[in-house]
Amino acid sequence: MMRVFALALLCALLPAAAGAVLPSERLADPALEARARVISQDLRCQVCQNQSIDDSNASLAADLRRLVRERLTAGDSNEAVLAYVTQRYGDYVLLRPPLRNDTILLWYGPFGLLAAGLVGAAIYIRRRRPRPASEIAALSAEEEQRLAKLLAPEERK
Repeated sequence: MMRVFALALLCALLPAAAGAVLPSERLADPALEARARVISQDLRCQVCQNQSIDDSNASLAADLRRLVRERLTAGDSNEAVLAYVTQRYGDYVLLRPPLRNDTILLWYGPFGLLAAGLVGAAIYIRRRRPRPASEIAALSAEEEQRLAKLLAPEERK
């Protein structure tokens, strides 16, 4: 049974490893194609959001893949290609944006939200905890009389 499950899982993952690069997009030079695949893994598809252009089937992703390959065949370095694409589309096109003052919220914002949630949960739990009997104030004489009256069996008429 486990072998069948493992085989099914492997078959399900194989298409994901292949990516969305069409055979017509591939470069003839294997070294340039490998560089293009590395760069494509670092670029975000603007349509699919958190999917690389290497894995996306969107037409914009295909255009970006072609642009990357054109820049590589023109002789650009990997860094130059990434700089060119970033200049055209902004830092959002990068799956791992650079750590700068204007992107610090992207990097550390989730941790801040998690910390605030944990603090809020701790405060909520602390307030819900029942107080020990020593912290509860004793009843006044008037309150004790009223309580006794409420708890006393009713007089029958």
